[in-house]
Amino acid sequence: MNGKFVEKAEMLADIRDYDEAQARWAAGEELVPSEVTFAIIDGANPLQVWRTQRALTQQALAERAGITASYLSQLENGQRTGTAVVLQALATALTLDDIITSPPSATAAGDSLP
Repeated sequence: MNGKFVEKAEMLADIRDYDEAQARWAAGEELVPSEVTFAIIDGANPLQVWRTQRALTQQALAERAGITASYLSQLENGQRTGTAVVLQALATALTLDDIITSPPSATAAGDSLP
């Protein structure tokens, strides 16, 4: 009898999670496409994956983020890691900044955009 109770409790939790996801989607929250998820899991560079998903060229994203296309290329190819300030600018340019809860300030991080 205890197993049936656990099963029903898990089903209720799944239904609540589904309802919450539906409400968030209806309110305009973006869903992460499976192609993005699988590409990142398979080892693709997240910046490049999201840039491609947003249909942006390296030049266009770099301009939006206030960096050079060369610097962005180095980030995408793993030649550079990027500072917190640059990554914040890229997240904002890709409209992913809502996942960053407390962005660092340029002065606090000691960084500036290149």
